[in-house]
Amino acid sequence: MEAQENIRNAWAALKLVRMAIEQTCPAGVLPSEEAVLLLYGPEPIHEGEGLAKAIIETVERLTSCLPR
Repeated sequence: MEAQENIRNAWAALKLVRMAIEQTCPAGVLPSEEAVLLLYGPEPIHEGEGLAKAIIETVERLTSCLPR
């Protein structure tokens, strides 16, 4: 039972991170939940991978715009 609660909590936390990325990162860096399912898989770790890649892409875009 505790494992199921942990999984629910993980999904809830990932939804909050997804919401923050959708509100602050450039359009197109974050694949939809359905795309993450197809690209990476159905587990929370796969959603985390999609979110992490979106954050990395955003940082790369922002740092490439900075004057050197």
